[in-house]
Amino acid sequence: MTSTITGASRTRLGPPTTGKLITILNIDGGGVRGIIPGVILQYLESELQALDGDDVRLADYFDVITGTSTGGLITIMITAPDANNRPLYAAKDIVPFYLDNCPKIFPQVGGPFAGIIKTFKTMLGPKYNGKYLKSLVEGILGTTKLDQTLTNIVVPSFDIKTMQPVVFSSFQVPREPNINAQLSDICIATSAAPTYLPAHYFVNDQREFNLIDGGVAANNPTLVALGEVTRQILKEDPNFASITPLDYTRYLLISIGTGTRKLQPLYDAKMASKWGVISWMINQGSTPLIDCFTQASADLVVMHNNVVFEALNSVNNYLRIQVDNLSGDVSSVDVSTKQNLEDLVKVGEGLLDSLVSRVNTDTGEVQVVPADGTNREALKTFAKRLSEERKLRETNVTNEATGLV
Repeated sequence: MTSTITGASRTRLGPPTTGKLITILNIDGGGVRGIIPGVILQYLESELQALDGDDVRLADYFDVITGTSTGGLITIMITAPDANNRPLYAAKDIVPFYLDNCPKIFPQVGGPFAGIIKTFKTMLGPKYNGKYLKSLVEGILGTTKLDQTLTNIVVPSFDIKTMQPVVFSSFQVPREPNINAQLSDICIATSAAPTYLPAHYFVNDQREFNLIDGGVAANNPTLVALGEVTRQILKEDPNFASITPLDYTRYLLISIGTGTRKLQPLYDAKMASKWGVISWMINQGSTPLIDCFTQASADLVVMHNNVVFEALNSVNNYLRIQVDNLSGDVSSVDVSTKQNLEDLVKVGEGLLDSLVSRVNTDTGEVQVVPADGTNREALKTFAKRLSEERKLRETNVTNEATGLV
């Protein structure tokens, strides 16, 4: 029943055509703030385990997992296979991974002249050399490639030479073999944030890649993943045979952000009106230009999703978890002090107990939805639906195999 067109046969989850829903998990970019979705995902996986046993993992429930930058790293962590063909990392391992490795990926400069030194380094080249990250992911992932992940993944990057997005999609491998890159290269590429980490060059199947952070293309890559699924439907992939293009009523989407400081802004028009190139790139310990385009792309995706799911009376199929009142070090993408990383864990824990929120499609403002309860309660509901969908597919696949349908 599975097809060579997609990677659906690699997961324990039967193909979408044997169920009712297409399940998608999205994780935004955000550097060290990846700890926040790490906390959220740990809770979601624990709820799934409470329903179906300690051995289950997130990759067993989602048709597609998508992420950009730090979200792309998490995506690969939870879908890359180990020696037993199970995910390398459980969700509970994400936060410890960040606590252990972020200080080495983003080594901090101390002393009274730290700010001057950081600014000077950024003017001369990337703030960090990226050597530890490269060594880390290559050591963990080895030569494992995109077509070996345990469910379909979609990870965007951007080619600075061709000036166009590059999407590393499990769905595209049969049609574009040169996309079947090593997962280590994909991790390094999607994380190569301008001014922070070096651009990444590699060759795969005689194709050259000159890549930078996927946030340039899609910091919230939900629409990229939806587009990949739609393309499979249009190409008559039998795994999606019972689904029509753009039928959002069939999607179950969980989208997790890494936090913003919208309610605690650093800049305003009076300040920006006086800026030149340097001020747009380096200002108050941040990079305003990069902040603007990554946040703008993510917000437009959130707005689109809210409008579409609302228009199709399917708001209960979409959960966006995001915090928009970060300030100080926790709003940074690279402050990796022990205190800040621990504070980010607390932000994630607090977000679980915050009320569900949605974008008001008239004003664009984020508003809480008290009737939907907390994010913790919503995730518990979604976990139950994911479990039911998985069991439905297992039953239907078994019945097909035994000739009962």
